[in-house]
Amino acid sequence: MNIFGIHGQALLFHEKRAEVLASNLANADTPHYLARDMEFENVLKETPFSLQSTDKHHIPVTLSNSSETLKYRVPMQASLDGNTVDGQIEQSKYTENAMQYMASLGFVNARASTLMLAIRGE
Repeated sequence: MNIFGIHGQALLFHEKRAEVLASNLANADTPHYLARDMEFENVLKETPFSLQSTDKHHIPVTLSNSSETLKYRVPMQASLDGNTVDGQIEQSKYTENAMQYMASLGFVNARASTLMLAIRGE
């Protein structure tokens, strides 16, 4: 059993996604560069625990069967040089990813603090 739950994997995912998004931003002016992104859904598919309903009226959780982690972003408006990077979208996604990273880090830190209190007997 992983003591940090999904958050340990989430931290690794957000770290890798930050690299991909930074690469997109760095290549915003590179002709024919295709922006890419990652989906958190793939982290959930690799998680050792299963999502179970506790009532027959619950909506079942289903995840797609796509095994690709890194996908090309579909541009809102095509660029004349073939570049699909939209700086505003990439910056927004980067900021959103950073906030999600910090949230997962907060959960991991809280769990570690709780475990330290239990070890010390406090």
